[in-house]
Amino acid sequence: MSQKQATIQQLAALAQEGEMKDPIEWGELAVTEENAFLMMAAQVLDQMEGCPEDQRAVVAMATMTKLLVENFVLNLRLEGKVT
Repeated sequence: MSQKQATIQQLAALAQEGEMKDPIEWGELAVTEENAFLMMAAQVLDQMEGCPEDQRAVVAMATMTKLLVENFVLNLRLEGKVT
């Protein structure tokens, strides 16, 4: 197994451990939980590899902020508070 693959699997496993309070109904989706986490972990690593090392923390924080906002808006929509 390559170093990148090990890192992708480690990142996906860590992300899965942080399951949110609103679990995802994986049976309703056309992708498995494991594959979804592995795909996203691979994309994160690709994004970070293309970024200068001295800028990685800022890019990571900006990415996390964007994802948190998207998740926040999605939850509002699911609660019927946004049209």
